[in-house]
Amino acid sequence: MTYLLGEANAEEIRLVDEWLAANPENGNYYNQLKQVWEKSKLIAASSSVDTNAAWNRFQARTQVHKAKSRNSLFLRVAATVIFVIGAALLGIYLNDQYGNTPQMAVSTIEKTLIDTLPDGSVVTLNKKSSISYPKKFKGNTRKIQLKGEAFFNVSPDKTKPFVIDVKDIQVEVVGTSFNIRENKESTSVIVETGIVKVTKAGNTITLTAGEMMEIIDSGKIINKSKSSDKLYNYYRSKQFVCEDTPLWKLVQVLNEAYGSEIVITRSELKDLKINTTFNDASLDEILSVIHETFLITVTKKDNRILLQ
Repeated sequence: MTYLLGEANAEEIRLVDEWLAANPENGNYYNQLKQVWEKSKLIAASSSVDTNAAWNRFQARTQVHKAKSRNSLFLRVAATVIFVIGAALLGIYLNDQYGNTPQMAVSTIEKTLIDTLPDGSVVTLNKKSSISYPKKFKGNTRKIQLKGEAFFNVSPDKTKPFVIDVKDIQVEVVGTSFNIRENKESTSVIVETGIVKVTKAGNTITLTAGEMMEIIDSGKIINKSKSSDKLYNYYRSKQFVCEDTPLWKLVQVLNEAYGSEIVITRSELKDLKINTTFNDASLDEILSVIHETFLITVTKKDNRILLQ
């Protein structure tokens, strides 16, 4: 080891040189050792192994004393090779499992976007949303961060849960599909398939397919309920599916989807129920159906659309 470090004394240098000259095979062993030693230095940042101290412990356990014979020197070199290879492999493993890895960031502004994560999970981002995640999932979880709204179709892996951090809330799944939406006031989760665990401030609620929940930023957790809302999926399906949907809810989604400002001017109109599906329709086409269905007057004024 001191020979590789350039710290050997004259006697140690002479012994190594004699050993190298004695047999060409010894030179091969030395070159392999040198290559492993050089590679192990590259992962020094990931491994805090003290090779000299470890060698001393190895000597103490095996009661190896300094030998002058070529055979003893060969055993020492061979043992060092084994140790350095082990240290190098350990460092590589630890770095691969727990070391730092580059972060990926994906964001949208005015369009939806589909992104495939390192584990094969597929994420559909609504506009004005973003996610960040490591280039490679390491450790015992697959963790990402979300801002805005996204639909997740998670690849199953029971040994490595999929965890989403959104605000101060944690959503954990193994393999399922669900929608998460966060805004300034609240965060909602709607489950399509599988099981989802939602945790905030130590409180965990489990959701199954067809269930939803909403968490208000003030800390109140609204109990889970059956999800009758089909509109949440509009940005992914390009459809507005209304099933006994109150008019105020449809207007809310239309404003978000089209960047419009539709205002219901009469309170008695807000809870009118609508049952229809708009397939890739324009805003004007949808407003026309609303007008004909409820005999509501639609007026455009100062960049606003008034329903009255």
